Amino acid sequence: MNTLFIYKVRKLAKAFLPFYLFALLPLFSSCSDFLEIKPQSEIILEDFWNEKADVDNIVMGCYSALQDDGVRRRMIIWGEGRSDNFQSGQNINDDIHLYNILQENITAKNNYTTWDGFYSVINRCNTVLKYAPGVAEIDPGYTQGDLNATIAEMTALRCLCYFYLIRTFRDVPYSTEAFTDDDQKMDLPATPFADVLDSLINDLERVKNDAVVRYPETKPRYQTGRITRDAIYAMLCEMYLWKKDYDNCIRYAELVIDSKKEMYEEERNKGNASGMGGSAISLSSLNVVENRLNGYPLQNDATSGTRFGDAYEAIFADGANRETIFELNYDDNPRGNSMLANSAISTLYGNQDSPKGLLAPADFIVDEANPENRSESGAFEKVNGYLDARLYQNLSAEDGTIVKFAARYVQINAADEKKVTATTSHYAADNNSSQWIIYRLSDIMLLEAEAICQQMQEGSEQSVIEFNAPKLAQCFRLVNAINKRSLCKSDLTKAGSDTLKAVDFNTKETMEMLVMRERQRELMFEGKRWYDLVRYAMRDGNTNKVIAAVGKRTDVNATFAANFFKKMDAIFLPYYYEELKVNKNLVPNPVFGSGESSSYEKTK
Repeated sequence: MNTLFIYKVRKLAKAFLPFYLFALLPLFSSCSDFLEIKPQSEIILEDFWNEKADVDNIVMGCYSALQDDGVRRRMIIWGEGRSDNFQSGQNINDDIHLYNILQENITAKNNYTTWDGFYSVINRCNTVLKYAPGVAEIDPGYTQGDLNATIAEMTALRCLCYFYLIRTFRDVPYSTEAFTDDDQKMDLPATPFADVLDSLINDLERVKNDAVVRYPETKPRYQTGRITRDAIYAMLCEMYLWKKDYDNCIRYAELVIDSKKEMYEEERNKGNASGMGGSAISLSSLNVVENRLNGYPLQNDATSGTRFGDAYEAIFADGANRETIFELNYDDNPRGNSMLANSAISTLYGNQDSPKGLLAPADFIVDEANPENRSESGAFEKVNGYLDARLYQNLSAEDGTIVKFAARYVQINAADEKKVTATTSHYAADNNSSQWIIYRLSDIMLLEAEAICQQMQEGSEQSVIEFNAPKLAQCFRLVNAINKRSLCKSDLTKAGSDTLKAVDFNTKETMEMLVMRERQRELMFEGKRWYDLVRYAMRDGNTNKVIAAVGKRTDVNATFAANFFKKMDAIFLPYYYEELKVNKNLVPNPVFGSGESSSYEKTK
């Protein structure tokens, strides 16, 4: 467990560890009358866990803690900061620790190696799991079904936090025990990555059937802003991919896809499908949309024949979208609605007053706005020309700024295919209400495609060709649906109208490269890219893909990066030096040292 975090709050633990979460307040509803009955300073543990409302308040507090600015920054910086997507933006010297992350000048004293925010959420979840069963015993309004759903939700949220931690640090202290007592042992040694991953998978498998399947239509934010069964399926899909269990990865991806198709069909039958978001359209138009997307219930991006951008606004700005599986909700009027604004995006990605944040798109990606500058190893496909909507939804090539999440909307005019233009509107400073996406359908589709690639065989023999053929077709169908959704063309349903051709991706190697590139352009700046590179390295047993990716950045010395990343340990962050002081059972990452010296000696 995170001993430094526990030591900071141990005085609070005698009553109830996360009492201060009420300052954050629930995301989805106002606080219960319970808070008005007795001053918080007088509440003791026995007084609190008495009714369902008490459990609900703490559950909401777990989500509030996950929304915290420090946690959100780490989701971005841990998941993207060291990748080939970012470089230094404006006023980067205001955050020297972030600058050092970008430069790979990382030590155990870098503030972004602290993990207490994630362990705070973990301990809150563990506390609910410890005390909620007692509430079910005394409150008849809190049924066994309610309890089982709470256990599933809190278990999954805890698993998500641990999943972030192991992908960032590899081996981490792991505990499912609530730390509420001074006498509990807290200086736990790190549990190996594979063991933690297995525990997370086992926990999710155990609780998946108890999770809420659908929330009421009157609470659309709950459906995507809280853990559901689909969210657990999505987590299992990705975790099995990291475990290299490709059959189960594909199985859970298909469960998510089937669920999303079922939801779409229900809305379609009610006449509410609306082209998968937006204003109502005719049934014939819906059929065109569905054909364009290969039958997958993705959000349609076309506004009209030459205008595009619906998908961006529906998914990232409006939220609670049909394509979204799990997201963190934010609001642009935090004082008025007791909800948090997405301040991490406002600072890191930019805002109306300062369009260039502390982070900026890597130079080579900005250069790829011109199709003539694209290469076979670049992010964007040359055959898509200027027509890939994500080129304008991810970034602005004109001023080298990040658009995704920082802009409220992106309106694209593709009347001239050689001179596509985009109009954006950034959020005001400190009033960003973009939804932070943890999982959405296109992400899961691409995870499935990656797993299918790993099942293919190498070679050019006829038997290999025949074995790979159906898998190549399945892969291409998944990738091409996502790619076509983003193309600024009015009709892609006619034969030969696609820009991507299946014949160009007829081997395991070429299909694997296509999937990797599609993940980068589709999920750019969503906190995914570095974790993808780490997964590739762990699967390949070498860091060649990491070296190739980081080597494309002009702000990092390519020779240094090539030498530094020869060591597999280098793809993970070091433990924070204060953590090492408190927990003598932690062994420093040998690449970074302890912050006091570069010794790899195990502390006693």
